[in-house]
Amino acid sequence: MRPPGFWAGEPHHPLARLLAPAGRRYGAATARRMDRPGASGPCPVLCIGNVTLGGAGKTPTALALARLLRDGFGCHPAFLSRGYGGRLAGPVRVDPAVHGADAVGDEPLLLARHAATIVARDRAAGARLCAAGGADVIVMDDGLQNPGLAKTLSLAVVDAGAGAGNGLCFPAGPLRAPLERHWPHVGGLVLVGDGAPGERLAAAAAARGMPVHRARLVPEASASWAGRRVVAFAGIGRPQKFFDTLAGLGTRIVATRAFPDHHPYRAAEIEALRALAEREGAGLVTTEKDAVRLPVRGAATIAVLRVDLVFADALALRRQLAEDLLGGAPMGPRAAP
Repeated sequence: MRPPGFWAGEPHHPLARLLAPAGRRYGAATARRMDRPGASGPCPVLCIGNVTLGGAGKTPTALALARLLRDGFGCHPAFLSRGYGGRLAGPVRVDPAVHGADAVGDEPLLLARHAATIVARDRAAGARLCAAGGADVIVMDDGLQNPGLAKTLSLAVVDAGAGAGNGLCFPAGPLRAPLERHWPHVGGLVLVGDGAPGERLAAAAAARGMPVHRARLVPEASASWAGRRVVAFAGIGRPQKFFDTLAGLGTRIVATRAFPDHHPYRAAEIEALRALAEREGAGLVTTEKDAVRLPVRGAATIAVLRVDLVFADALALRRQLAEDLLGGAPMGPRAAP
């Protein structure tokens, strides 16, 4: 879905006020579900989730943390995902040579390029398959609100430019549950980028004694992008963020097209984009997440901007992983200090 504009505004917007009763019911139901105890995992479980609907940078965060666990601690991580947008319930190990986004979802295809990736709607069953494949730590991409599997450590990822939006729960706003009901389940915050909305969440987390890990999405070397004429398109949580990144690299963007998050591209849509690019004397460019959803025919001619998540204080992050994940016990709801 594409987030409505009023989610980023004030809570007294007419539509927000109209939908607020439904949001309170939705948020309360989600909070009750989060409070249920989960099954114990076969090894430590690191959950990378978010408090809102839409993209916050969970998948780049999961990739960066799995890399740190592997290279910094000698672990053998495996990814566990629900496989949003895919038809397979699992548990199944993702094979990019066999599975498409329609089968397992787009994020698992990205994750599987870096480590073993299991898709499972039953998270406990998926965790067992991760361990059976040799994993000694599980990195969950999403699942903060899912009670099926106990988490050793949960980190909430926040896009600093969006924060918690208007502070209301879906459908009145972007929150999945009220913030005060999320905090007992979260062991730290990953703040991606800059922005006052995210800083407000970071201050709230810090006031509760939670670590706040600041990070930034760093695009690949910019030399090949400067001056290029492109038509940019994206079907992610915040397409404008992708367009702004390209512009920051010196790319000459002649047109943009934004699609809903997880949009399954049809061949006719890509042909229309290609015709537009040809008329403008430009190339097509999209994100890694979009690239795995492209029709096979002609996808190789579409440029992809790749990004990595880089932490400002990797030492502090390593310290928390060592103490709260690799040496900790599964988290349950925590009392407020």
